[in-house]
Amino acid sequence: MNKPTPTPGFARPAFVEAARKRLDALLKEHPEIESIDAVLADICGTLRGKRLPKGGTAQLFESGMQIPQSIYMMDASGEMVNPFGRGIGDGDPDGTAWPIPETISRVWGGGPARAQMLMTLRDTNGQVHPAEPRAALERVLERFAEMKLRPVAALELEFYLIDRARGEGGVPLPPIDPASGKRENTNSVYGIDDLDRYRGFLTALGEAAAAQNIPMSATSKEYAPGQFEANLKHQSEAILAADHCVFLKQIIKAAAKAHGFEATFMAKPYPDRAGTGLHVHVSVLDETGRNIFDDGSEAGSAELRHAIGGMQALMPGSMALFAPSLNSYRRFQPDMFAPVNRRWGVNNRSAGLRIPMSPGVARRVEHRVAGADANPYLTLAGVLAGLHHGLTNRIDPGPAAQGNVSREPDLALPFSLEAALEKLGNETVLADYLGKETLAFYGETKRLEHKRFAKIISPAEYAWYL
Repeated sequence: MNKPTPTPGFARPAFVEAARKRLDALLKEHPEIESIDAVLADICGTLRGKRLPKGGTAQLFESGMQIPQSIYMMDASGEMVNPFGRGIGDGDPDGTAWPIPETISRVWGGGPARAQMLMTLRDTNGQVHPAEPRAALERVLERFAEMKLRPVAALELEFYLIDRARGEGGVPLPPIDPASGKRENTNSVYGIDDLDRYRGFLTALGEAAAAQNIPMSATSKEYAPGQFEANLKHQSEAILAADHCVFLKQIIKAAAKAHGFEATFMAKPYPDRAGTGLHVHVSVLDETGRNIFDDGSEAGSAELRHAIGGMQALMPGSMALFAPSLNSYRRFQPDMFAPVNRRWGVNNRSAGLRIPMSPGVARRVEHRVAGADANPYLTLAGVLAGLHHGLTNRIDPGPAAQGNVSREPDLALPFSLEAALEKLGNETVLADYLGKETLAFYGETKRLEHKRFAKIISPAEYAWYL
């Protein structure tokens, strides 16, 4: 008897069997696991999904998980904003989500033991949902594969630990120093004493990274009170670099909670302190494994300069991806470790595109524009789209910056969310890489989020104008 042919929305992708085997192996190794979280990363990078009992996962690998397609199109507050009438307007239809094999791991933290897996969502036609951020990155990576090139990427994530209590008006407060019992109030960067004082949190973070297969390479104390950075190892499968960053945010929050703090990735939680960034390190290997940015010279190859030129060219249209909220644009201030232009430089942190000091084989670009609040998939997709655009069009980036250029704003860059969304809406090259519909969903979701936010009257507005 012939098996029934699945309808398009339930057509099982080929990789699902590998996911089943991975989960089976994990459960055999860790029989204490009681449940599995099936999660998706939405437009904001927030994890959403369902928790299933260990014995109830069989359907994930046979018919997938039914979940509303609108799950990708939530704003930063978790509100369904109905972009282009998709969500409330069309009856909020389900799609079918399938597990991604390489994302299956245990989940660190208190409570009953559980595992998790990232899912990819198909619409009723069996196609990857156009609002899926991870799929946008996959589309960009396909362009490199056509050239027999492989991007290598690593992300660095800055964040603040803050007190669970809030100040007047809900403002965040720096954490209480675990050693002295006093509230943090001074700047300190790369202090080993600072790492010692927060040893409990950092130890928990290391344990969580090991449990969830997140390859952290280093942690450091950043400039402001309670500010830290966690670095991830370079990945030759660049999509894993973004996966790791999404789950890094998860474990930072969990480790902070376990030690009495909260963690925030808000781009600018304090108006007079440094903001938090998401720095992207990228290089490119050819089919022999050679770094095409290294030609043996101190300056690096022509391909390196072309890559920088492309990143410069697509930066204005990509700003809404790198800086997704009104608060994001508060980061871009002179002498505050956030770039205000498209300049590039060698070993120069004031430039938005920095060539770090390194051996030639590790020659790379550090793209320093995105805030910690940006979606890692869309951020990396925007960076790599610019890189590919520069390589294929041999774009000249101009001379390298000398000295401090953080006081030279580039008027081609939009420094407000409204202006950035307008540029994104008019962007054709970036849309060709990430997908026209993908950028449309993202832009409309963020536009509607900002519209909702603008209706809120702040305490300062009453204080100034009442």
